[in-house]
Amino acid sequence: MSDKYERLLDQLVQSEGWVTATELADQLGVTTRSVRSYVTAAKAAAHPLQIISASTSGYRLNREAYATFSSGVRAKDSDFDTPKDRVHHLVRRLTEAPQGLDIHELADSLFVSESTIEADLRKVKVLGEDSGVALSRRGSVVTLTGSENDHRRLLSKLFQSESAQGFLELANVQREFASEDLGAFKTDLIEMLDAQGYFVNEYGVNSVLLHVAIAVDRVIRDKRLPTSESRVRDATREPVTFGLATLISTHFDVILADADLDYIAKLLTTRVITPGLGQPVKEVADNYVDPENLELIRQIVAQVADEYLVELYDEAFMVRLALHLGNLVARAADNSYSRNPLVRSIKTSYPMVYDVAVFMASQIQRAKSITMNDDEISYIALHLGSFLERQSRREERLTVAIVCPGYYDMHTILRDRIESALGTEVSVEIVVTRTDVDWLDFSTDLVLTTIAARGASDNVVVIQPFLTEGDIENVRRAITRVRRHRRRARIKDDLLLYFDEDLYLRNATANNEVDMIRTLGKLMVDRGIIDQSYVDGAVERELMSSTAFTDTIAVPHAMVMSASKTSIAIAVNETPMPWGDNRVNVIALIAFSSSGRSSFQEVFDQFVDVFADRADVLELIKRSTDFATFIEELVHVIDK
Repeated sequence: MSDKYERLLDQLVQSEGWVTATELADQLGVTTRSVRSYVTAAKAAAHPLQIISASTSGYRLNREAYATFSSGVRAKDSDFDTPKDRVHHLVRRLTEAPQGLDIHELADSLFVSESTIEADLRKVKVLGEDSGVALSRRGSVVTLTGSENDHRRLLSKLFQSESAQGFLELANVQREFASEDLGAFKTDLIEMLDAQGYFVNEYGVNSVLLHVAIAVDRVIRDKRLPTSESRVRDATREPVTFGLATLISTHFDVILADADLDYIAKLLTTRVITPGLGQPVKEVADNYVDPENLELIRQIVAQVADEYLVELYDEAFMVRLALHLGNLVARAADNSYSRNPLVRSIKTSYPMVYDVAVFMASQIQRAKSITMNDDEISYIALHLGSFLERQSRREERLTVAIVCPGYYDMHTILRDRIESALGTEVSVEIVVTRTDVDWLDFSTDLVLTTIAARGASDNVVVIQPFLTEGDIENVRRAITRVRRHRRRARIKDDLLLYFDEDLYLRNATANNEVDMIRTLGKLMVDRGIIDQSYVDGAVERELMSSTAFTDTIAVPHAMVMSASKTSIAIAVNETPMPWGDNRVNVIALIAFSSSGRSSFQEVFDQFVDVFADRADVLELIKRSTDFATFIEELVHVIDK
């Protein structure tokens, strides 16, 4: 039960407001009755803390109480109430007991039944098999058999699985391996790498620190890696390896063998650090970049320009991505991908950037004969997004009028304060110092006024004469609202042109993602909009990385623009279907024509944005009984 209510809590953590039992049941793939059972179990586990509120609107997480509950659970040192805690504890004890452990004694020490221990050991067995470790048994004694490398891999897997929804918490690693100095070690490690001229990837450094903690802990317990008779030295890693040895000896009073140091240095150089900090781009390219990798990146950049009309011709961008490519290939060769805790947010917030990253990843895969997961694709998206953000000119500053009745130089002070706080987002066009204002006479995007504005439109924001932090936040919210409405107004008419009653399905069923893509694709093929190769391309794209960009919608598509016209075939389902790691109610197969390339990015991003609010989507689904009402409700959601 604890595993199940933890899944429920994960869903509530991701929701800002109330979530109905039906919505939770859809997300978890269970019945509403099961949801109520999970809520009861979660409340009982957290008692007396009230971590969940219930009302006619559904359920909502009380975040302050939940934070207290979570920290209390993590802080337990000897309480193994949940299956996850017990499995974790069993793995630790079994990796430290080469002679094995007795099941009866384990049950007694954990105050559970032997049948409970048997169930936990089955989970340990599955985890072990994934890491190359076997669980063997002789009578009542169970043993984990495998190499020291395999045991360490298993310990790492336990912690990495806990970070699947976010960052690997250093405090948890310190507590488990009694490495109280790990935080200070991290500080000195980053300083050492910075001094050696490396960029440091903070998203990956804690994963390497986990390996450091495991290595130190195992060596203290006299569990060492076998000595390699033919050590292959990598000259580029020697300064890092030497620095590691010094820091580990200083902080933990442990001397690690060459095999440990080489492995940790390899993790650092392929997952965490990139050379070239403070050096000119040409020097970085000449000294650190494989010319073949740089040439491949140049080719891919040209393909992106052709397919998506996105210009990435920047030497610094291409050199950094080529450096990243070298590390990526090394990780792929070891099948040891670097976890990225931002995958979900990148896919949801920047679907077009992520999709271009998928296209680039597909070209890299073909050229290098490797495979990539969503974590690695999202790192490419980070490179891409940061570059585009610097280059973006799509959202110009909004124009603003200030209404501040004259009193000495108060209006001047207010203007200076607004320009200082919001100058990158707004341009002050006019300052009105009178009180007799016609609120409908302004042509600016926003009007900021220090006097009441009865009957004014929603682009008027009342502020204080002496601008407060609250005023600044209110103005920022208004800026976001205006930009959102502007984007939606710009795309509304075009978006609606892409739908057709013949391409609309209600409550369509399919066995899996591929079947649904082929069902929607057939509608387009039968009408001559696309050919079968486009459908096959959409399936290939889906298998690379799920197109479920939000919790409610999947947007499958191919990575070519070969449709005779831009169209959307859509299935709107009351019952969600599994799609990747999500469960979605709306599946929209998008086919773009080459003549529609210029609008691709805007349409794609906006379409996903329209379906980002789960409450809006569920209401749209409920009311969309046919194509006519679907269009009517879609317009309502866009105009909202």
